[in-house]
Amino acid sequence: MEPDAKTILIVDDDHEIRRLVGEFLSREGFEVVSAQDGRDMDAALERVQPDLFILDLMLPGEDGLSICRRLRAQGNTPILMLTAKGDETDRVVGLELGADDYVVKPFGPRELLARVRAMLRRAASNPSQPMSRRFAFDRFIVDLDARQVETDDGDLVSVTSAEFDLLSCFVLRPRRVLSRDQILDWTRGRSAGPFDRTVDILVSRIRKKLESYSPGSSLINTVRNGGYLLTASVRQVA
Repeated sequence: MEPDAKTILIVDDDHEIRRLVGEFLSREGFEVVSAQDGRDMDAALERVQPDLFILDLMLPGEDGLSICRRLRAQGNTPILMLTAKGDETDRVVGLELGADDYVVKPFGPRELLARVRAMLRRAASNPSQPMSRRFAFDRFIVDLDARQVETDDGDLVSVTSAEFDLLSCFVLRPRRVLSRDQILDWTRGRSAGPFDRTVDILVSRIRKKLESYSPGSSLINTVRNGGYLLTASVRQVA
């Protein structure tokens, strides 16, 4: 193994895919680490710092969309998704959650290698810079790392974990209509049921809390047959 070899972490519950992809990439000069699910991945991340993730979306336990969202919240390491041929919706959601590219199963090893090398080249030419994860809108500041909401007067807004996750969705996608299904994917993954009304309840609670500090602001609008929309402009702050 070359001393400057890039490390790739493969997360896939299919042992044969992990073996074949791992052996192929190892022959191409990469250091390969494998995990069969999110728990194995977390254990691997205590030992290595990958230069790229290859992530299957269909995983037992925590699904790939949830893992993708979690990885992107932690940093900018490139993520290549593995998806089934008919999973167009999951591919779209995965890209919106922060994945950089995808390969559809079944795939050829040369196609996979080309995408891996292209993603690593892009990452090298655009080194990640520390970015503020504090966002301001109206008279509120949302700190994604501290997971807290405060006003411009410094008062902390009491929100539950679920309310914070919902507000984060809006802050990261301001002035864009978000459907209930999209919000459920981004906040709860596939644990949500087909008739889950949690989003409506959380939106109502968040509205009341924001209104109590900014009366008459109407920050989150309901879009008929569409979903919900954060109407305020959002900016990053130090």
